[in-house]
Amino acid sequence: MEKMHNILVTAGPTRERLDGVRFISNFSTGKMGYEIAQAALDEGYSVTLISGPTEIAPPKGARLVRVESALEMEKAVRINFKKSDCLFMASAVCDWRPKRPAAGKIKKRSKKNLSLKLVQNPDIVAGIAKEKEKRLVAGFALEAVSLIPNAKRKLKDKDLDFIVANRLGKKSPFGPVRTDATIIDRYGRSDEVRNAAKGLIARRALKKAEELWAEER
Repeated sequence: MEKMHNILVTAGPTRERLDGVRFISNFSTGKMGYEIAQAALDEGYSVTLISGPTEIAPPKGARLVRVESALEMEKAVRINFKKSDCLFMASAVCDWRPKRPAAGKIKKRSKKNLSLKLVQNPDIVAGIAKEKEKRLVAGFALEAVSLIPNAKRKLKDKDLDFIVANRLGKKSPFGPVRTDATIIDRYGRSDEVRNAAKGLIARRALKKAEELWAEER
């Protein structure tokens, strides 16, 4: 039976520059994506890690591609997806970016507000899933309400093979915390992980990819 060899992981936030010193971003630390990369390395896979700005040391043995913006991440994913068997799109990509970032530094002017014109960034995982052929594509969903229905909708609408769903609640899911996750595949099967370290969630997500790969080869 043909086995998976090359795992592609995206991790961390993206930053969208307002000017030379300011940016729009989010609270993602990159922990989940880095744990997936480490889990895949531990199982002997060749790993490429595309990372937005983080303060985490990259796992030894992974090929690291650093990016900043959503457009840079999209380009890196498209280049590296061709050589991959499975993509874990764990990064928290900014949905919007300034239409025209300012050169230099925007100066503060007394008693005046600043208006920003934002444009939508590409949906990287939905776009790449259209080109997956026999490859696997895993997405991630962070939802404040209706976690499972919204995750299932994303799974179907974006033509993913499985999705890892997390709830945004009173306790932040960002960083090295214990959290809950539900892994749902395109056949409707789900695997719930409760109060678990992200390393365990990463291993369960990798196991799901291996199961789907084996079933379809």
